[in-house]
This record gives sequence, C-alpha cells and structure tokens, in this order.
Amino acid sequence: MNSGLKNPVTKIMAYAILFVWGVSVLYPLLWTLLDSLKNNEQFFSNAPWSLPEFPLLWSNFSYVWSKYNFSRYFVNSIVVTSGSTLLGLLLAAATAYVLARYKFRGSQALYLLYIASMMVPFSLALIPLFFLMDSLHLINTELGLILVYASSVLAFGIFVLVGFFKSLPKELEEASVVDGASHYGTFFRVMLPLSQPGLITVAIINVLNIWNEYIVGTILINDPDHYTLPVEIGVLRQEMEYRTEWGPLFAALLITIVPVLIMYMFFQRRIASGITAGAVK
Repeated sequence: MNSGLKNPVTKIMAYAILFVWGVSVLYPLLWTLLDSLKNNEQFFSNAPWSLPEFPLLWSNFSYVWSKYNFSRYFVNSIVVTSGSTLLGLLLAAATAYVLARYKFRGSQALYLLYIASMMVPFSLALIPLFFLMDSLHLINTELGLILVYASSVLAFGIFVLVGFFKSLPKELEEASVVDGASHYGTFFRVMLPLSQPGLITVAIINVLNIWNEYIVGTILINDPDHYTLPVEIGVLRQEMEYRTEWGPLFAALLITIVPVLIMYMFFQRRIASGITAGAVK
C-alpha cells in the first residue's frame, strides 16, 4: 500500500477521492448550520442553499430549546443512551468472557448464534417486541427503551470483546485464583481492566447508534414527556412543516448532531484501533 502511494499519479488520485469524500460528508453539516441562521423570509426569497443574511439568527437555537422544551428531550436521550450503553456493555463483557475463557458443550454454537443475530434485520422483531413490552408495562418508559437498546447492541459487543478476552494470558486468571479471588473478582478486577480498549470501542459505537435511533423510539414511546431527541425531531419536522419554521428546525437538528459529532472526533482513533486490535487478537 505504501509503495503504491509513492507513485505521484496514485497519490493524486487518492487525495482527490478523499477530498471528494470529505466534501460530501461536510457539506450537509455546513448547509444545516447555514440554514439554522436564517429566518422564514430568507428561505422563500432565496435559494435554500444560499448564504444567510446578516444579522445571523443565533436566536433560533435558544428559541427551539425553550419553546419546544428541548432540554427535556436532551435529558431523556442522555438517560436512555447512558443506561443502555452501560447495561449492554456489562452484559456483552460478561457473556464474551464466559464464551472466550470457559469451554462447555454448545459454547461455539452459542457464539455463532450471537454473531448470526447481527445479520437479522431488527425491523422483523418490531411487532412482537411491541406486544412483549406492552405485556411488561414498559411502553412509554425510559426503562423499556434501555432494555431494548441494550439487547440490540449485545451481539456486536460480544463479537468485539471475545477476541480481547481470548488474547489475555491464562496465567493472569490462575494468579488471581491463587490470591483468593472468586470468578467474579477475577472478571471485574483483572479481566475487565485489561480489556479496556475493546470496552471503549464498543461503548463509543453503541452510543453513536443508540443516540440516533428513531424507529424503536417511535414505536415504544408515544408520550411526549418521554420522547428522545430523534423522535422529537420527527414530530418537530411535521409540526414546523406547516408553520414554516425552517430555521428553528435546522437548529434543532444541529443540537442533536453536535454532541455525537464531537464525541466521534475525539475518539475516532480509539474506535479504529480498538476494532483492529480485536480482529488481530
């Protein structure tokens, strides 16, 4: 790969492709920012992709935050995302540890079953999922969303973490047992800290997926007090479409996008290195 990039033509083509890809990714974000600073008159008098006129309407952000009670939906998303990520990570780590370090009849089949579940579209389970959550009285609750999201990311966490646990020396467990640690003590005090790169990778990817999830949130939540940000954005778009409040709508989109965008920018190296390390191990 490196020898190929020494060719000037190959290097120029590679940079050109990366530049086009970068523009295609950044342009929608820039367009959303510019449109969030406009008023309705600018939307109808100019082209949608035109630059906003001065003064820039930064008040659109405070307007949508206060008028549409966006702080509540922001807190709901934080609670659901944090709870489901932590629960999913704990379950995935415990399951992956058992599958990687303990051999029993059916362990390989169980592991393959978890991996195969990643290939099944989640939409196929929406109808039975709704009736199950309704029978458990978990409709319109953050707890219901946390349980569903945690179970939906379980297979991916197991897939990544099994490789990490298999790579750890068996002597570490034996030394822990000699020191008097139980199976739980060995897992929480020795194995979990050593698998930190994999845990961080899984946690970041789960946060990105859960924060942006819309379909399950729409089906299981119909009480506005329990909306998450993606669900509220969908409702807001329908409401503002008839009131022509396009500027605040784009501001709401940015409020939803910016937290995960910042997190991804800070942790993108850990995501790449964590997945690569798990695959190699």
